[in-house]
Amino acid sequence: MKEYSEPRMHTAEHILNQTMVRMFKCGRAFCSHIERKRSKCDYRFSRGLTAEETAELERLVNEAVRADMPVSESFVPKEEAAEKFDLGRLPEGTGETLRVILVGDYDACPCIGPHVKSTGEIGVFRIISSSFENGVLRIRFKLDQVP
Repeated sequence: MKEYSEPRMHTAEHILNQTMVRMFKCGRAFCSHIERKRSKCDYRFSRGLTAEETAELERLVNEAVRADMPVSESFVPKEEAAEKFDLGRLPEGTGETLRVILVGDYDACPCIGPHVKSTGEIGVFRIISSSFENGVLRIRFKLDQVP
């Protein structure tokens, strides 16, 4: 089972995923690597991002972070969750009840990782770079400390 050790970065991943869905009508990241210093998310996409799109994506993620939304959890039967969420990234052996992380009214997603209690704890989200190859858009990001 994948281990998550950085609640700030992991919660930022949730916000980035939802912002990508809202901006580009794409799916959530199909692969991610979350670390304390920097992280990356891979999306199935048809092209690279423009400089303007990258700036807008970063701005929107930071807007959600600054909204200081509560981060909470709920537990839902797996069958009910399957009607609302893509369960493809869940680890094997997941039980019949799933933990869903709620980031205010901005995002909801089944998840096993640790999260902050409020988005205001995340700090400043920065896109380090992005690249596109073979139908995969990779976004690399880091977090500055909470101001």
